[in-house]
Amino acid sequence: MSLIVHKYGGTSMGSIERIQNVAKRVAKWHAAGHQVVVVPSAMAGETNRLLGLAKEINELADRRELDMLAATGEQASSALLAIALQTLGVSARSYTGWQVPVHTDKSYTKARITSIEPDRIKRDLDQGKVVVVTGFQGVDDEGNITTLGRGGSDTSAVAIAAAIKADECLIYTDVDGVYTTDPRVEPDARRLSVISFEEMLEMASLGSKVLQIRSVEFAGKYHVPLRVLSSLTDPNIDLEVEKNSGTLITLEENSKMEAAIVSGIAFSRDEAKITLLGVPDQPGVAYTILDPIAQANIDVDMIIQNQSVDGTTDFSFTVNRNDFKRAIEVINSQVAPAINAREVIADDKIAKVSIVGIGMHSHAGVASKMFGTLSKEGVNIQMISTSEIKTSVAIEDKYMELAVRALHKAFNLDKENNS
Repeated sequence: MSLIVHKYGGTSMGSIERIQNVAKRVAKWHAAGHQVVVVPSAMAGETNRLLGLAKEINELADRRELDMLAATGEQASSALLAIALQTLGVSARSYTGWQVPVHTDKSYTKARITSIEPDRIKRDLDQGKVVVVTGFQGVDDEGNITTLGRGGSDTSAVAIAAAIKADECLIYTDVDGVYTTDPRVEPDARRLSVISFEEMLEMASLGSKVLQIRSVEFAGKYHVPLRVLSSLTDPNIDLEVEKNSGTLITLEENSKMEAAIVSGIAFSRDEAKITLLGVPDQPGVAYTILDPIAQANIDVDMIIQNQSVDGTTDFSFTVNRNDFKRAIEVINSQVAPAINAREVIADDKIAKVSIVGIGMHSHAGVASKMFGTLSKEGVNIQMISTSEIKTSVAIEDKYMELAVRALHKAFNLDKENNS
């Protein structure tokens, strides 16, 4: 008997019929003798609907109240799933994040899990129940409901798996695994049977929507075996087949992984670039620019500072497009006047495209091949960021799909052995 955590995304929970299919799948695992904890997302589109209602009232609504509102989506889907399981004769109980409790910090809409008390979950499991826990949410030390940001149910699931020392965490989604890139952009994208945590961490951080980055961080840190697989298969599929389907995310690097120079291409359409012109070239200026941005709880991605000319330089950075307006407000009200910047230029039509692979650190010329490929397609590179296993470029968003397809072909990612 194994202790398993199942996570189901919004598409998997998108209708009563799909919730009933999830219940059948969970019941199958339970009937085979496994202890099961299920972490469901809100029904597809529900979180957007709720936040849209708030936006109609106030574009800049209080973030605490947004969390109170958004958390109800997962509460509804968890209760519906528990009811569906009970209808199949399976003893099940649902809990919200604050009931477990899942403790978080106070960063509303982007909270981070600090600890989980697993006693209530374990007690129910020992009594033969399936436990359903709302994803995406927790509670701060003052009793306020918090949410973990987009994709937060992935993080909830992995964190709960770590807390209860689960044997495996299965992330069920509307795709059947991790692909070399998004098949909706490149039809020849290929499903990977295995990928390293290091590669998956980069893919998630660079825009791959399969898993939230913090879920991968948790899994790697606490050595939680992680598998991404489809919830849209027949819920009665043979259990042994299901156990070995999808993509395994592992800490172990094997020779098959090492053979691939580039494992995948990630991209993000949701980028925006802010440039400050005529910034004083002196110690501490980067801190002066970026600290107010950090204090506003806005994540900065790519950063470029040009060479000094006549004692001044230009400083550019990218943020998520959702944070663009707030970032501009902070720059114009706090930063630009403080450093006497000559001008602020903003562009919210930026995309980021990245190549990722653990084989990159041992092969020369990978970045130059990337740049050459984009050059042949007439794609201008605005910013570059690199690490040992990835190279990212910022480009005009209208060229994003062209860039992804060209790079996928250039690195032979449609083939099993692309070395």
